Amino acid sequence: MTSDHSPVYEFGPFRLDVRERRLLCDGQPVPLTTKVFDTLRVLVEHAGRLLTKDELIRCIWPDSVVEENNLNHNISVLRRAVGEQATGQRYIETVPRVGYRFVADVKQSGVTTRAHDPAPPVAAAQTLRQVIRFCTAADGARIAYSTVGDGPPLVKAANWLNHLEHEWESPVWKHWVADLSQNHVFVRYDERGCGLSDWNVPDFSFDAWVRDLETVVDALGVERFALLGISQGGAVAVAYAARHPERVSHLILYCAHARGWQHRGSAHELEAYEALTQLVRLGWGKNHPAFRQMFTTRFIPDAGPEEMEWFNDLQRITASPENAARFMDQFASVDVRPLLADIVVPTIVFHCQEDGVVPFNEGRLLAAGIRGAKFVPLPSRNHLVLAHEPAWQIVLRELGEFLGWRSS
Repeated sequence: MTSDHSPVYEFGPFRLDVRERRLLCDGQPVPLTTKVFDTLRVLVEHAGRLLTKDELIRCIWPDSVVEENNLNHNISVLRRAVGEQATGQRYIETVPRVGYRFVADVKQSGVTTRAHDPAPPVAAAQTLRQVIRFCTAADGARIAYSTVGDGPPLVKAANWLNHLEHEWESPVWKHWVADLSQNHVFVRYDERGCGLSDWNVPDFSFDAWVRDLETVVDALGVERFALLGISQGGAVAVAYAARHPERVSHLILYCAHARGWQHRGSAHELEAYEALTQLVRLGWGKNHPAFRQMFTTRFIPDAGPEEMEWFNDLQRITASPENAARFMDQFASVDVRPLLADIVVPTIVFHCQEDGVVPFNEGRLLAAGIRGAKFVPLPSRNHLVLAHEPAWQIVLRELGEFLGWRSS
């Protein structure tokens, strides 16, 4: 696929030299493995064109049988190489289940090629793509949010470890995005202090998280919507639904809790959680495989190597060590139990039976405190159900009945 004249391509601060097989950023080399370099080269050579995953694999590994996971990993590495934040999204656009498109303006041999020309048409079901925008909370914090799909709105309250871009191709999250956006405009956002939202914010309070959800909903201009709260995001969703019952059509709580660990743990459990918080301050985001694996295993003990690797990466790119610890401190003190009796919207509560992050009993207590809530136990040890688990099909079936999805 390399051109005979071995061209040099430029985009943003980057310079891609095909002959020398080098990528420079502002004159400084960016280390890339051979296959990751070839992935970037093929994308740049076809700037503006949507390349299917099969096409990319044939170009990069012409003589090998390669799994799609290898390509997805290459794209993830590339995005980190060309920008930890929104830069990677600006250069490489993902069309889930189809392929990738390089969307920067590329200059080659003095000629600028616009990478935003219309791409060949793709079937509507295959052109799933997220649009990322920003809104500003009352205290000035910029909050990144995304929309994807078509239909009535389904808003997900932010939970810890959100990153709109990184989750897009993550095997831990992408089935949530792809499947929930089939029947809805699925809205996600990065809470203050992590992901693409502002990291340097003074207010990490629970009320600030609820106000951020209010800010995102107001920016969208939607009057009524289904609300999803996962893990710590469940308490935020409960607080919003109690304050604004007229705005919420359905409340979905998944592996969530009404009370933080300070309100439920034994002395031994409190000591263990405080030790974990201190470990986060010391080891978060560092190149320390043992620390990352310990943390990841709490969330997805039955994950495979690729899923583990993606979740490990979340620790490095999503939040600073200090912010991660601040989140844990705030989550510990959350208590929305007094608000449960105020929830008047239809509610469904999912909880994994062997969840190692939020105990199963917390899900039972949450459902019992909301009048008429339906409780759905899930046969899983993972905090986040993975796509291959039977529990994921249970989630989709129950959500379909709860939200009135059309039969396919």
